[in-house]
Amino acid sequence: MSEEPGAGPPTPDLPPEAPPEMAPDTAPVTAPETPIEAATAAADPTTAIPTPVEPVGAAAPPPPTSPVAGSTGGASGGRNAMIIGAVIVAAAIIVGALVISQGGTSPSPSAAPSVAPTEAATAAPTATPEPTPTPAPTPTPNACAQENLATLSAGTLTLGADNPAYPPYFEISDPVTPPWELGDPTNGKGFEGAVAYAVADKLGFAKEKVSWTVVPFNNSFAPGAKPFDFYITQVSWTPERATAVDLSDGYYFVNQSIVAMNGSPLIGVTSIAALAQYKFGAQVGTTSYDTIVETIKPTQEPAVFDTNDAAIQALQNGQIDGIVVDLPTAFYVTAAQIVDADFNPLAAIVGQFPAPAEGEFFSLVLAKDGPLTVCVNQAIAALKADGSLEAITKEWLADKANAPVFTP
Repeated sequence: MSEEPGAGPPTPDLPPEAPPEMAPDTAPVTAPETPIEAATAAADPTTAIPTPVEPVGAAAPPPPTSPVAGSTGGASGGRNAMIIGAVIVAAAIIVGALVISQGGTSPSPSAAPSVAPTEAATAAPTATPEPTPTPAPTPTPNACAQENLATLSAGTLTLGADNPAYPPYFEISDPVTPPWELGDPTNGKGFEGAVAYAVADKLGFAKEKVSWTVVPFNNSFAPGAKPFDFYITQVSWTPERATAVDLSDGYYFVNQSIVAMNGSPLIGVTSIAALAQYKFGAQVGTTSYDTIVETIKPTQEPAVFDTNDAAIQALQNGQIDGIVVDLPTAFYVTAAQIVDADFNPLAAIVGQFPAPAEGEFFSLVLAKDGPLTVCVNQAIAALKADGSLEAITKEWLADKANAPVFTP
């Protein structure tokens, strides 16, 4: 080849440029998703997001550089490098968006929740409730209040007593109140008359709300229904009687005694042992009769009478040597019943028996397991506590409680 004078150095031969679609020694590159498509894919958990991965065996792309003399990339290589760099940047943006949306974890498909999570409601502060006052307990009705007592007749207290009603337990009325003989329970006088109305008052019954009925002594503590709310006529407490009726707490402790006619050989006897040879009598069913059988133990069969009046008549007739009665009754018999026309005593009190170990006392009689027994006992206790019972006893029996005491 001939040289032309004045020409510059010869231009080196350059290899032909590779087609822009296929750069040498590079794999085909898929165009990256647009940011909008990437965001759509990230928002749809059911769409798999492809993670850019270098093709296996592909040569690492060279860092983008400006073409220099002697480089082999040329304009086409620089464009390819820019494309690859854009892919890497886009992938980084997509991965960062996924990391942020997934809380810093690698995106992985998960089952959609069956129920949308409910936003926790912030509870409004609950006002402290005002303390509810504890209701006062309903007062238990007073079973012993007058209006709650189950008496035979509503609003009335019915009392029973024997007839004749002897002093000093019941005092005589003038004029006499039928059907009562001797003492009259309705006037409230005498020891038991006063006790009866005192108990009634404690139960809430005024005197005009008290009525009386005649009941023979033995019938008062016999089994069966009673025509009274309580009965009062010197009924001493005994275990046998308590099986058929309710007997209240004692309202008077009493000793048994013997009455004999003036001039009787009994007068002057001071020991129980010396009494055994004589004949005695007493009202049937009384503790007086029990005293004859259990304490005197006479050698002669004792006589039994329906009433004290019948026993007194037998004594006056000489059929018996002595009668056994409680001490207050003995005082009345000798002061008012066995007397001459001028009221001079014709009989005397021989003596009284020592009180039994457990004591003998008078009780009010009530129906067996009746509703009033507890209330009557409360009334008697109240009369003892406030001194009323002692005052009644002194008023009516103070001069009828002393007599010689038999020795064994």
